[in-house]
Amino acid sequence: MPLSDIVKLFLRTLTCWSLLLRGWEVASERKIRDDIAALLTETSEDTFDALLYEIIVKSLSSFTCMTIVSDPTYSALFQKPWFETFGRYTSYVMVNVEESEDLLAPFNSTQDSLIAARNDGCQMYVILMANGLQVGRLLSFGDRYRVLNTRAKYIVLLDNRLFEEKLHYLWKRIINVIFIKKHTSKKGSDKPAKSDWYELATVPFPINFGSTLVPRRLDIWTKRKFRKGTDLFKDKTADLKNETLRVVAFAHIPGTEKSNLTNSNKIRANLRADDDELFTGLEIEILDTISKLMNFQCDLYQAENPGLELWGRKLIGGLYTGLLGEMATTRADIALGDLYYIPYILNIMDLSTPYHTECLTFLTPESTTDISWKTLVLPFSPIMWGCVIVCLSISSVSFHLLSKFQVHLAGVKKGQELRGEEEARQERTKEKALNRSMVKVDLNMTYSLMKEQHKRVQERGSEGLYQFSEPGNSILYTYSMLLLVSLPKLPTGWSLRMLTGWYWLYCLLVVVAYRASMTAILSRPTPRVTIDSLQELIESKLTYGGWGEINSEFFKSSPDDFINAVRRNFEVMNNSEEALNRVAEGRFAFYENIYFLRATILNRKIRHRRASTYINDSTFETADPQVQSNRDLHIMKDCIINMPVSIGLQKNSPMKPRVDKLIRAILEAGLIHKWLNDVMQKFRTERHDNTEEGQKALMNLRKMYGALVVLGLGFVAGFIAFTGELLYYYNVEIIKPGYNKYSRVIIKQHK
Repeated sequence: MPLSDIVKLFLRTLTCWSLLLRGWEVASERKIRDDIAALLTETSEDTFDALLYEIIVKSLSSFTCMTIVSDPTYSALFQKPWFETFGRYTSYVMVNVEESEDLLAPFNSTQDSLIAARNDGCQMYVILMANGLQVGRLLSFGDRYRVLNTRAKYIVLLDNRLFEEKLHYLWKRIINVIFIKKHTSKKGSDKPAKSDWYELATVPFPINFGSTLVPRRLDIWTKRKFRKGTDLFKDKTADLKNETLRVVAFAHIPGTEKSNLTNSNKIRANLRADDDELFTGLEIEILDTISKLMNFQCDLYQAENPGLELWGRKLIGGLYTGLLGEMATTRADIALGDLYYIPYILNIMDLSTPYHTECLTFLTPESTTDISWKTLVLPFSPIMWGCVIVCLSISSVSFHLLSKFQVHLAGVKKGQELRGEEEARQERTKEKALNRSMVKVDLNMTYSLMKEQHKRVQERGSEGLYQFSEPGNSILYTYSMLLLVSLPKLPTGWSLRMLTGWYWLYCLLVVVAYRASMTAILSRPTPRVTIDSLQELIESKLTYGGWGEINSEFFKSSPDDFINAVRRNFEVMNNSEEALNRVAEGRFAFYENIYFLRATILNRKIRHRRASTYINDSTFETADPQVQSNRDLHIMKDCIINMPVSIGLQKNSPMKPRVDKLIRAILEAGLIHKWLNDVMQKFRTERHDNTEEGQKALMNLRKMYGALVVLGLGFVAGFIAFTGELLYYYNVEIIKPGYNKYSRVIIKQHK
């Protein structure tokens, strides 16, 4: 069976199983509803508990955990029959509150119960308390410390004290709420019996109510049924009915960027701030898409002193400045500005699901140290050079040992000693004859006789072994083979010949690799010394810094040793221009995301070009010499952290689930990647142009510094060796008794 048919069969089987499981879930939900409905029909009274049963049944499929908060007045409702009815289908967290308990600072047992309910994911809160002030204080406490899940469903008794102006902010966050109010009416003047009916209301959303909040009626429950059958917990964030939301932002690439107003028609998504500045960027694209899908308008503005305060900082008394201050005081509904998903921000506002991760690293200065003198050693890494030296040493020792073995094997050593004595005797005889005849023989004859006495007497068994028989010669000839210099004579002995052949192959491979790497180095621009890791940054002794307290908080909370070393020298810099000047001077490293750093380098180069006056096609002078000499900046390759980035929402915002869902859809559609490429396109083009310019590398004298350094070292080593030979000659050789200045052989004195 073909693979495509197998895949189709697998997908069909998977689809069938998913449909069966979905059908089983629907049947289970229907069975639960039918079972509870059968229990409800047993009682025909229009009681409050019957209404509560009806509301829970209509919302039963959306939650598996329920939190019940009641006081002594209503605790009698939640007895054994209640738990027998719903205990099989959902779990409970029961919280009993005393009438005298201050719920703005509740007892530890109450707090523990509420925290357990939130951790268990309870999606419904039934709060039945006679005192509306207690309910308001409980909701305020839960909102401030996030003890309550404000996006869950709430059932609360209607009390006008809940709609005081100081509590209005709660009903902008808790919108899935039902207020129950009991009404009593007489059936007739002649019939004193009373009929109870209940009004169900909720908060109006997304209406921006002023000083007065009037609940909106949802339905009426009487005679065991709802009059309209309205969806009690309708998703109110699906359509915001063209409501205007305030959006605070400041320019921070790639999320937001101030753009030229004249180019607004060329940009697909843009928002105009109150001060008539146009904003574009990745987050503007996301917000524009979300606003169309959720049907709301954006009122964009900047916080006070955005260029100085940036995200904002914490003041004495718990207040914040900048963007964080606008969100903390609920003056803004949405915040844009590359907000990092960190606890420091989450304590002030809610963050959407991260739409992207940014590499946070340092902008460092390139070293002014010239390393052209290292050209000859750059082709190989230090480990490779170590391996070459080790192989050279092992090969030299191997050649020397095999040469000694061959000499011993041929029995040459003894013959050399016997002939050595005979040669010494003949040399002494010739020397005496030479000394007597020097006065009678011309110079040419004298030179011939002296040359004859130094003529090498080669032995049959030792031919080709003299290259490696001495340690010095062995090292010298092994090194010469590595430089592809041939041996003066092929060694004797098959073991030496085999080793020589394989060593030649090794030398060939090493030399070819070295030449290829050297060619690549010489064909590239002059290498620069850069900082590319956190350890190198710490060893550089630079000071470090970044924008705002947001960046410094990360270094304070990290347990890593290198991060702690950075934290000790970390400075908060709110002026990017000053930070860049310090980086260019070689005294500072600036911490930001790579997109912002690329844009910063480009803007600096643009300013440099505008300040430059061209003299001819190849040279120019700069009005600002500091910009000219200190313009080489480098982005560190290692990321300190890949930081998730989100869009900011008000604390406990009811829009977060809907916004998260839309951001995930946008992310899965690939639009985030596309918009990010659009934002960074001009910076990529600039980097490409710089790369093309950098590839025009010519051979110059600087690249030959390595050869000159090696040549100079050779001269120095030769001079030192020559000086040592002279000292040895005049202090050791010349004072020996058998020394003869006309002979190169010292006659040994034998007893």
